[in-house]
Amino acid sequence: MEKRLAKYHLGQIVRHRKHSFRGVIFDVDAAFANTDEWYSAIPEGSRPSKDQPFYHLLAENDESFYIAYVSEQNLVLDDSGEPVEHPDLSELFGDYRDGRYALQIALN
Repeated sequence: MEKRLAKYHLGQIVRHRKHSFRGVIFDVDAAFANTDEWYSAIPEGSRPSKDQPFYHLLAENDESFYIAYVSEQNLVLDDSGEPVEHPDLSELFGDYRDGRYALQIALN
């Protein structure tokens, strides 16, 4: 499996291409690193390739806040200019500036 460089970065706000949610990237896997059960739950015709970056998001939609795991092919940059309201943001990130959040934690 060939791994690619991630297109998006920690603190960036992205939105899903097909589903109506957006979120802040807080982690990136160079290739699929979730369970086979999770992957199998995606309808076969919609399953993304495993050999691309996958992103962990502090996600939100009109109804709730949650953690999402999304393939790079299903993300686009959010150009709304609006901050994300996820309640866990302050645990990982500082201020919202220039369309992204500054990391507030030290990374290994």
